[in-house]
Amino acid sequence: MAEEEAIMAEQEEEAMTSVAKAAPVTAQRPVRADLEEYIPKPYLARALVAPDVNHPEGTKDGHQHRQRSVLQQHVAFFDENGDGVIYPWETYRGLRRLGFNIIVSFIVAIGITLGLSYPTMPTWIPSPLFPIYIDRIHRAKHGSDSATIDTEGRFMPVNFESVFSKNARSRPDKLTLREIWTMTNGNRLPYDPFGWIASKGEWILLYILAKDDEGYLPREAIRGCFDGSLFEFIADQRKKKAHGKQH
Repeated sequence: MAEEEAIMAEQEEEAMTSVAKAAPVTAQRPVRADLEEYIPKPYLARALVAPDVNHPEGTKDGHQHRQRSVLQQHVAFFDENGDGVIYPWETYRGLRRLGFNIIVSFIVAIGITLGLSYPTMPTWIPSPLFPIYIDRIHRAKHGSDSATIDTEGRFMPVNFESVFSKNARSRPDKLTLREIWTMTNGNRLPYDPFGWIASKGEWILLYILAKDDEGYLPREAIRGCFDGSLFEFIADQRKKKAHGKQH
């Protein structure tokens, strides 16, 4: 009887383990088993908010979702006039408001426009103005990413938390540039050069934009990037700082 109970207990443990001895990578990139203690149903894709263990209800400080998906919120900062369409010059000006210089803003705006415009077009005919349609932004999602955003533009809390459990080695809630590089290498899918480049480019830009004084990219900055609240915060702080200098 005791032997049968021991066998059953071992089977139950094996059924829930996230590490396979024959696959060392599963131990090298662990996942958390305690997320439900902090986030209700962490496996459930969130359409409107980007929750994590520290913010189970998502961003609260003035950020409004306006019934847009998290991916739509991510890009909405660049829609200056709120018409649901982002043109190249709006992308450029948005990057400038975030503090990127003229050259970087110009190059990045071109890259973003070329990568996102056509997939979001409502017709098969491309536009010479290269617009990006926010309501179709999910169609421009690339591969080889962290899967924090699903194919419909919703936020996956469990995958966001895996960014840190799998990759944060120096600090539990922050990433170094080396860890970001290792993470993007680990996320690569076969035969996906566009996704490889896009993923590394996005993370490196985010690191440049939001790293702290110690050279780490904080968890909150990453979460804020996904729902766009980081962009709003940085632009607002830069505006206040510039206004203060004028007075």
